[in-house]
Amino acid sequence: MCSVDRLASDAGAALLGAGGNAVDAAVAASAALAVTTPHMCGMGGDLFALVHGPATGSGEPLALDASGRAGSGADPARLRTEGHTRMPFRGDVRSAPVPGCVDGWLALHGRLGRLPLADVLAPAVALAEAGFPASPLLSFMLPALDGVRGCDELAGRRVSSGEQMRRPGPERLLRAVVAEGRDGFYGGEFGQRLMEVGAGEYDEADLGRPLADWVDPLGLDVWAHRAWTVPPASQGYLSLAAAWIAERVGLPVDPDHEGWPHVTVEAARLAAHDRPALLHEGADGKALLAPEALAARAAHFSPDRTAAVATLSEGGGTIFLCTVDAEGTGVSLIQSNASGFGCHVAVPGTGVLLHNRGVGFSLEPGHPAEYGPGRRPPHTLSPALVTRQDGSLRAVLGTMGGDSQPQVVLQLLARLLAAGQDPGTVIGAPRWVLAADGGTGFDLWERPDGHRVRIEAHAPATWGPGLERRGHRVEVAGEDVAGFGHAHLIDLPTDGPCRGAADPRALIGAAVPGPI
Repeated sequence: MCSVDRLASDAGAALLGAGGNAVDAAVAASAALAVTTPHMCGMGGDLFALVHGPATGSGEPLALDASGRAGSGADPARLRTEGHTRMPFRGDVRSAPVPGCVDGWLALHGRLGRLPLADVLAPAVALAEAGFPASPLLSFMLPALDGVRGCDELAGRRVSSGEQMRRPGPERLLRAVVAEGRDGFYGGEFGQRLMEVGAGEYDEADLGRPLADWVDPLGLDVWAHRAWTVPPASQGYLSLAAAWIAERVGLPVDPDHEGWPHVTVEAARLAAHDRPALLHEGADGKALLAPEALAARAAHFSPDRTAAVATLSEGGGTIFLCTVDAEGTGVSLIQSNASGFGCHVAVPGTGVLLHNRGVGFSLEPGHPAEYGPGRRPPHTLSPALVTRQDGSLRAVLGTMGGDSQPQVVLQLLARLLAAGQDPGTVIGAPRWVLAADGGTGFDLWERPDGHRVRIEAHAPATWGPGLERRGHRVEVAGEDVAGFGHAHLIDLPTDGPCRGAADPRALIGAAVPGPI
């Protein structure tokens, strides 16, 4: 069980020890994180998941899209009249679709869980009721909520790292979900107060509509395996597309080779440069991954220089977790507020902050991803799963990181599948990410050529000079690990027990073994 917080990893491992399966463990850990890491995720956010193995009874992974939809009051013309050219990033409830996280938990557990829901949510309830030691990152982030009304258990507080915190609001809501299912959440205290704070953005029909959909996964053959993700409105297709391009143009096997970062950077850029135009809820994921479409992108690769991808278009706060049970079922799950504490709008008295996933919408009239009633915004969340050619599960993996998620997943796939590295090396190895000056982490591809390549301080000495010679702007990030993701990975070799690694960049992340 791998997650960003040892307490959540312990919760998932405890469910495995109590006879639960990987789905029980994943939901337990996800709910625990909603209590202990409100700066990254919560019951006011969204969720995606991939599940594969004996529990699914299918040769392909099962894919769950539990992302929210804009309320019935969504009015793009009003935002444009107010002078907005893009969705508000903070302080505006209109950037918060109805959150799908709780529906995601219930859909996963209802279809695939083994233990009673009360048992699965019990660790999260206990953490909320008895309290937990605040993590260093939570302690650091809490002052960002100064001035946010309606969330007294978090806003305006100064909490030292390790100081005990209780979460009475989420405790009540979790107990209501156990007692009444989705009605206890969407039809109870949370739903009523969400409509109040929404002031016409949502109505009862919006809250009565289930938000978790089982969807067809996307798969693509890379490095003698098949990599999987969830379909649009997720940007997960970019991870697969970039891996295909990197393999086709000739990725060096050794990640220390000076050409390795150039190939992976260019593969990511060629895959994603036109993401704002192509990604929306109705996008055809299979068409986006068609070999002829990817080959056309790969044709613009040069081993000696960067591609001017802008011309080709012409004419954290998130958590990832993964778990595998003794029977071989794996879960890749990602849950998010979007950015930090989301839109900095609280549902009064509940202790829940709303995500700002609506920033993915467009305000361009007629755009396929235009903000509007009942629509899902383009999503950065990109869980991943890998199977062998015989269909057996090879790995579950993913990361947080906004627009950089597919870039990090690409590097994880390349190290695991092409270079054959072990999980600890894959997760701890240096990374690069693309960054834009003045960006939010959710608007990178609005300026496809205006990027710089940030590389971690422990990157090989060959990386920086090799990138610069090929025309990249390079920034060495020093000791700052922000922006490079919190990735986790569980690998299932054919000749031994599964091996997992949690990201040391998360400070308190943990890979916890289940019972043998």
